[in-house]
Amino acid sequence: MPPVPQALVRTIPQSGRKSLYLASHAGRIFGMPEAEGRALIDELIAHATQRQFVYTHRWRVHDLVMWDDCCTMHHGTEFDDLRWKRDLQRATVCDVANSCEQEGIAPAAA
Repeated sequence: MPPVPQALVRTIPQSGRKSLYLASHAGRIFGMPEAEGRALIDELIAHATQRQFVYTHRWRVHDLVMWDDCCTMHHGTEFDDLRWKRDLQRATVCDVANSCEQEGIAPAAA
């Protein structure tokens, strides 16, 4: 899929709190030299994924785990689907606008 511009710093409308959009597939930061932007993304991801900031779920029967993709990094781990059964369901809601528009950023001009 083609890259989609995202705001690096986002405001959560319900609380006004700020969050960072970090992901392994983030490629660059507009307005920064590519190598410098990539280095910043790598540094932020390294900080955010330190052990003290990571939640690892230990699954038990009937568990339900939910997260907000707007402010949570997540990564699946290996799963033995020949030994265990799992039921994954996804609910997606439509936002009022993409993250750049919500932050007042014009992606074409970024």
